[in-house]
Amino acid sequence: MRRDVFQAIADPIRRDIIELLAADSLSVNQVAEKFEISRPAISKHLKILNECGIIDFDQKGRERMCLIQPQKLIPAFIWIKQYHNLWEDRIDSFENYINQLQTKNDKNERFS
Repeated sequence: MRRDVFQAIADPIRRDIIELLAADSLSVNQVAEKFEISRPAISKHLKILNECGIIDFDQKGRERMCLIQPQKLIPAFIWIKQYHNLWEDRIDSFENYINQLQTKNDKNERFS
């Protein structure tokens, strides 16, 4: 089954794993040591990230290294970015409205 990037980032543990691997390639054991969940659970998360194309495995002797493939996160970034811009505009608009109310309130207090 081929999964997509949105399935990968839907889980907070997988987001934490992505963040770890963005800083440095780690072995499966090194990744597992960073979490307080079982090694099989970490292996399952890594398998999903691999199926989504976000990480690859590289066998180095007895260790399997996890390598991030950040370009696979681009579709999620683009999708999130469009909503970021939308919400940023709405928040700016709301902030302007609050400032107008505050200014109006300040004027009314001076004349009271």
